[in-house]
Amino acid sequence: MAYTTIDDPSEYFQTVLYTGNGGTKVVTFDGNSDLQPDWIWGSLRDEDGAARFVFDSSRGTTKRLKTDANTEEQTRSGVTAFSSNGFTMGSHADSNLNNKNLVVWAWKANGGTTTSVSASGSGASQIIASTHQANTTAGFSIVTFTAPSIGAGNDYTISHGLGAVPDMIITRSRSDATNWHVYHQATGRLGGTFLNLTNAFTDAEYFGDTDPTSAVFSHSEGAALDAGMTAIAYCFAEVKGYSKFGSYEGNGNADGTFVYLGFKPAWFMCKSIDTASSDQGWNIFDTKRDVVSNHQLLANDTGTEVTTDRLDILSNGVKMRNSGSQTNSAQTYIYMAFAEHPFVSSKGAPITAR
Repeated sequence: MAYTTIDDPSEYFQTVLYTGNGGTKVVTFDGNSDLQPDWIWGSLRDEDGAARFVFDSSRGTTKRLKTDANTEEQTRSGVTAFSSNGFTMGSHADSNLNNKNLVVWAWKANGGTTTSVSASGSGASQIIASTHQANTTAGFSIVTFTAPSIGAGNDYTISHGLGAVPDMIITRSRSDATNWHVYHQATGRLGGTFLNLTNAFTDAEYFGDTDPTSAVFSHSEGAALDAGMTAIAYCFAEVKGYSKFGSYEGNGNADGTFVYLGFKPAWFMCKSIDTASSDQGWNIFDTKRDVVSNHQLLANDTGTEVTTDRLDILSNGVKMRNSGSQTNSAQTYIYMAFAEHPFVSSKGAPITAR
């Protein structure tokens, strides 16, 4: 059985739904625990052309990035405050359009408290100056840094603060128009793709030629970030019973693949790594929008929420219910998942099965 160190995942991750008012909107979470968010990722649900907006407490309020585009960081009246159990949205239409439905997914790092790391070492093993706020219990950190000038193709390393090897890293420039680069443990150090695109995973040294360690991850100058670019990285290390980062093989059948997670997921994102086509995006499902998770948004697209029958949420994982290429054709998919409940609590008590 899958035991956990986190009995209440809502301490570290929650989804919240709200209706925009076009002005100032105070949004409060309703999970079992209060959550002071450090990373907020969300979207309008019923408006075409809606940005997938990102805010975090390391960069500060009103500093927006978009996962559907390669545009640089912009100042927008989105998140104007992070509170002890929610956040405040300003008047910007992307995140608070009047009378429109929105969803936000929120993660806790370290309450906005950061740690600065000084540069040290030299050559490929050099650690550059950076700042991180890390939640080692939940396996999540936010890292800010400036890419150094060490010569195109040369590697450097960045401290992430997790104290465990990251299973997934999402990073991009803040100061320049660049793609979102994604590292996933299922593909290793030479695999890479873009969160804002539908590309297949390819051999590319976005993250250097070195697997991340429990202390650092790598970049190569020019492969992902040019010298002088300010950058952000969101780093995740798997925590048993709370989060999982893996891969599965689709079977192209309506009686689809079962993906064992060891918990009932509150949030699940998956993507094919085999092909690049318009329907091979980053599919996001959550149990707040639909208990069985049939409401889909794409991280890389600005379209409206789609009602599907792609998968079922179960007490210990997800079951694919569709033969479509987005989630279950005969391809390899990577995924990222966070728990609503562990399958078995830290005291050995199973949750109600479905």
